[in-house]
Amino acid sequence: MTVDDSGSGEDAQGADSGEDPLALRLEGLILGAERRYTPFQAARSAGVSMELASRFWRAMGFADIGQAKALTEADVLALRRLAGLVEAGLLSEAMAVQVARSTGQTTARLAEWQIDSFLEGLTEPPEPGMTRTEVTYPIVELLLPELQEFLVYVWRRQLAASAGRVVQAADDEEMVDRRLAVGFADLVGFTRLTRRMEEEELGELVEAFETTAADLVAANGGRLIKTLGDEVLYAADDAGTAAEIALRLIETMAHDETMPELRVGMAFGTVTTRMGDVFGTTVNLASRLTSIAPKDAVLVDTAFAEELIRTQDAPASEAEAAEEAAAAEKEGEEPPAYRFGLQPMWQRPVRGLGVVEPWLLTRRDGTP
Repeated sequence: MTVDDSGSGEDAQGADSGEDPLALRLEGLILGAERRYTPFQAARSAGVSMELASRFWRAMGFADIGQAKALTEADVLALRRLAGLVEAGLLSEAMAVQVARSTGQTTARLAEWQIDSFLEGLTEPPEPGMTRTEVTYPIVELLLPELQEFLVYVWRRQLAASAGRVVQAADDEEMVDRRLAVGFADLVGFTRLTRRMEEEELGELVEAFETTAADLVAANGGRLIKTLGDEVLYAADDAGTAAEIALRLIETMAHDETMPELRVGMAFGTVTTRMGDVFGTTVNLASRLTSIAPKDAVLVDTAFAEELIRTQDAPASEAEAAEEAAAAEKEGEEPPAYRFGLQPMWQRPVRGLGVVEPWLLTRRDGTP
């Protein structure tokens, strides 16, 4: 059955099913295949049980469709490939479901963004009298191959970077439970802003914050884990990199009059990674430190401070730094070039984590 401009084929199917004809045409264009199978037929054609097929579809984020004839040859091929990886012993069934879930969650967000923000702007009717639906199909037809190639390129780049980090791990355990620096950056007073700003203004502010944060994290060697509207979570392999990111975030936002104040909390320690996210006590501690950090300031935990001292990115104390500078001057040598300063704060109880001693992280004078 070919997708065309006539009232036959999928348009007729849409009329029978009550679905929008243009939506069906777009689906055919994007998927590159027509609807041929019910879920049962697709599972049988792929050679998998209906139970496993349903697990894969739900993991990818798709709703149950009963026995409607809504699946294509591409759906059958996807099922066959996943099941084949399990049969070949390359993946366990549970891991195959995780692959489906992680891919579905990631691409669902990407697809929503592209439709809501990207295509919405491009499909504004170029001439009076034209409807959005009249320009959507040709625009998607032009963009689809380019976006597909770019998606594959970025995925391969990210896969190469992630694989490189894994093979450099000290042992098998470190591949999953690794020592990382984790940071949360949080906009101060965001809840109050939501009551004062129009929805469009609020959306623009959040997008500007997320874009700025993502750019700074990536440019300075960190990894953006996720964004939560008024908060971003990032990680870095070493404390020095995470500290530089945190201070650059504070400095950049402080120079933007349209942005509220920012606060950052960071911790260093063992982190469990799953499906691109991070979990564990270290992550929880970084989150709690963010909630008690002053405006336009960075708080770190003791392990983070000790790591900066160990790597000579920060002195143990300003008194010690002064002594080292005086001794170096006496010997006619250059004093140690510390990038950061650390100031111990009052110990305080943190919900769920006991008593912690935060350290205030600053940039030392003369450091760019």
